[in-house]
Amino acid sequence: MRRFLLLLLFTLSISYSHAQLQRFSFTQPKMGSPFTIILYAPDTITALAASISCFSLVDSLVNIFSDYIDSSELNRLCTSGGTNQPFACSPALFEILLQSKHAYEKSMGSFDITLGPLTRLWRKARKERIFPDDATVKKKLSLTGFNKLLLDTIAHTVLVQQAGMQLDLGGIGQGYIAQKVIDLLRTIHIENALADVSGDIVTTGKPPGSRGWTVAINLPESEREFLPAQLLVTNQSVTTSGDVYQYMEHNGKRYSHIVDPATGYGITSQKNVTVIAADGTTADWLTKACSILPVAKAIRLAGSMHAEVLIATMKKGKLVLQESRGFKKYWKKNVIMW
Repeated sequence: MRRFLLLLLFTLSISYSHAQLQRFSFTQPKMGSPFTIILYAPDTITALAASISCFSLVDSLVNIFSDYIDSSELNRLCTSGGTNQPFACSPALFEILLQSKHAYEKSMGSFDITLGPLTRLWRKARKERIFPDDATVKKKLSLTGFNKLLLDTIAHTVLVQQAGMQLDLGGIGQGYIAQKVIDLLRTIHIENALADVSGDIVTTGKPPGSRGWTVAINLPESEREFLPAQLLVTNQSVTTSGDVYQYMEHNGKRYSHIVDPATGYGITSQKNVTVIAADGTTADWLTKACSILPVAKAIRLAGSMHAEVLIATMKKGKLVLQESRGFKKYWKKNVIMW
């Protein structure tokens, strides 16, 4: 009887604590996009303090990783290129560079942060609406290659072997930062939260009374239309990549902002790639790699990272969905769409 009463009291305590949690949402512009944090906390003071800590962390990491900020640590690293002088990295920069190297190797080179000269070229081309010529693309392509970076895991230094190299963490940095925000919330005992930066979503726990966080997936080339079914996730990350916001049209072709390291040009297939992974960093870079790789290789790559992938492609105006074997279990209420 005593054991039963203790169990009953414990259950009531848990129910009571969950009943006391309130939903809070905070959004600030970060990295050119809204950065939203949804969390459940017992009171406004706790929630507000948590959000302030999180956005402060975001700012500190942006000042390290951004290629838009001239004085960022990343850009200072790039200016050391060709000097034969190893650059001493902060722990955060070295960690993301190591993860980028791992992504490069696992993806067989389809994800490469050294594409900075090309991503900047295409960024300018989209803004000015001037399609660059082949010679310019080839010149920028010659400044790329992860093999030109030497990472010293003991000294935490990086040697950029070629002058003119530029690194771009845009395909991995948002997921990394969103993950760090969730990690921080866990350390201050916020157990149910979601971080969303431009479609890179990282979750912990779930909304009280729910089985998980509901995540919608937009259709290829559509900002406001979504797949009829939604995902249900908890303690996982979801990222979707596509060209709905950033692309360039030339001679009847639509070039995505996702650049193929093999050609120097944006991919032209009309598709969205959604990845579900254990952490935001992995989900982020996997969507870029899986956008470039053939479908079969993309599914194998996701499997090697213990992740699931959905590839939504428009073919002759018809939506075609291809997914890894385990993706189906994440559809909310097991809705079948095809």
